[in-house]
Amino acid sequence: MDLYTLLKVAHVVGATVLLGAGAGIAFFMLMAHRTGDPALIAHTARIVVLADTVFTASAVILQPITGAALAHLAGYPLLSGWIGLSLVLYVVTGLCWLPVVWIQIRLRDLALQAVATGAPLPERYFRLFRLWFVLGFPAFAAVLGIVWLMVAKPAF
Repeated sequence: MDLYTLLKVAHVVGATVLLGAGAGIAFFMLMAHRTGDPALIAHTARIVVLADTVFTASAVILQPITGAALAHLAGYPLLSGWIGLSLVLYVVTGLCWLPVVWIQIRLRDLALQAVATGAPLPERYFRLFRLWFVLGFPAFAAVLGIVWLMVAKPAF
């Protein structure tokens, strides 16, 4: 297997991890939230934070490295055309994802606190969850856009 193919496989796997982890994390957090059970929410959020750390963060680091190497080997300019737009969408994703990670940690901690004290989830939990939910839409749409751009490679 040549270097270009190896990088392309790594890049596609990274994109798949970003898309899959994002969808999976959103699904499991939403399902846990819908139960209203602080113990289940705390348990799920613990796993979600771990998954974001192991899978999403690794892919976030891998994508620009493999993407830049692929663009260089293929002779594509990095800051124009579909690659430039992909980079803009990548930044949009990051600007949504970074607060989402912090929010997930806070949701986990608030749920753990509710479990420890036997209290219901505080209003702050619900405000943060709404923000987490809203930030997920542009982030997920941006990742879908990046995948489309990678596959279609439209001329601009």
